[in-house]
Amino acid sequence: MCGIVGIVGTSAVNQRLYDALTVLQHRGQDAAGIATSGEGGLCVRKGSGLVRDVFQQHHMVELKGNAGIGHVRYPTAGCDSASEAQPFYVNAPYGICLGHNGNLTNAAELAEILIREDRRHLNTTSDSEVLLNVFASELQRVGTARITPADVFAAVSAVYRRCRGGYAVLAMVIGHGILGFRDPNGIRPLVLGERRTARGTEWMLASESVALDSLSFRLVRDVAPGEAVFIDEAGRLHAQQCVATQHHTPCIFEYVYFARPDSKIDNISVYRARMRMGDRLADKILRERPSHDIDVVIPIPDTSRTSALQLAQRLGVKYREGFIKNRYIGRTFIMPGQEEREKSVHRKLNAIDLEFRGKTVLLVDDSIVRGTTSAQIIELAREAGAAKVYFASAAPPVRFPNVYGIDMPAVSELVASGRTVEEVSALIGADWLVYQDLDDLIAACKHEDARIAEFDTSCFSGVYVTGDVTPEYLERLQDERSDAAKLARRERRKLKVVRGS
Repeated sequence: MCGIVGIVGTSAVNQRLYDALTVLQHRGQDAAGIATSGEGGLCVRKGSGLVRDVFQQHHMVELKGNAGIGHVRYPTAGCDSASEAQPFYVNAPYGICLGHNGNLTNAAELAEILIREDRRHLNTTSDSEVLLNVFASELQRVGTARITPADVFAAVSAVYRRCRGGYAVLAMVIGHGILGFRDPNGIRPLVLGERRTARGTEWMLASESVALDSLSFRLVRDVAPGEAVFIDEAGRLHAQQCVATQHHTPCIFEYVYFARPDSKIDNISVYRARMRMGDRLADKILRERPSHDIDVVIPIPDTSRTSALQLAQRLGVKYREGFIKNRYIGRTFIMPGQEEREKSVHRKLNAIDLEFRGKTVLLVDDSIVRGTTSAQIIELAREAGAAKVYFASAAPPVRFPNVYGIDMPAVSELVASGRTVEEVSALIGADWLVYQDLDDLIAACKHEDARIAEFDTSCFSGVYVTGDVTPEYLERLQDERSDAAKLARRERRKLKVVRGS
């Protein structure tokens, strides 16, 4: 999962891109980058780390221009080196920068074709670079000094024919404008915003509406699945449906975990969806344990707070903040490598023992993926004196890999895969474990004004909406993206550095 933002303004966009990326920082903490265009020139700054660490004042001064795109990276497809920070750039045709959120399921096949038939060179293993070169190859067929919106849309239509998976893309064609488009299923989010100024209309594209809010842009709408939006450098908006929407199936994990609660995605309030998750989960608890002995409900900060508060109110039980979070530790779920995730839990959370001592505590989290973090949090609760520790997940058991841009690639690393709820409960050390039912999660995320009938629920159901995910693909994915594979790549890089010195 990554965060992307693009702005075509009437004045310099460098500071606004930076501010938007800080708002989207929760979507990726591995690397950050900004590319701007002005007076026909390109300015780029990118690197590993948080937004605040990658950009210093002298970098910002150099990012000149009234148009630009930005990216925060969360590594999935082997992207664990500084060279793979985005936006990526190719100089032909016209000069194109691209940032991407999601994952191409046919990236390996596309890479071979690009090298063999399109005569393109790839510098990394990132599927984002593959996507950039597919778009560049198609746009190169225009062969004119200036491109029109029709040329851009024709190239995007060809990208749709060639690329499969879940993706939201922002591309900047130097001296021409900024392009945004979304996969035909609308798995990954992309929203369009507008701001009227004395100098004219400014446009913004971003992963979440909260980025628009922070810069006083008005949310116009979501970019439709299979739609391309092109904003030329004069600030004119052009849009075209480049491929028919197959099934509008946004990723349900956006509402569970990734998106900020103050965002709206596909006209669904993330905050309201999480409230309804809490209601549904409380109803299940009351069905299974109508005479429960829960003394207090405590959320695992931060994403579970909304669900936990609603759950406590529905149960008629006290809600308390029992864990204090160190704000300067990153989100453990998106940390590369199990060892780093394990190290961070005790640094990240500290228990307030008076909220636990002698009580039957229900801990609420948004989901349980690998289970290691949940086990350590339960251990913290017991160390703080809890008599019993129950655990509730606002999401169903994660039993299957996610192939559309979330780092859940290896079945062997998913604690619920091949295990019963009771077995998972024993593994994480809970006295009782309750999961949200999938039907209840879907119902919680639905909204009558959103007109969303289905969601991508692949990590819960094993149903892959693009229809091209085979057992062989999943096996290859596990070999490439498991923690063991990531560790092996890091060790190989260390060895190269040592040999080079």
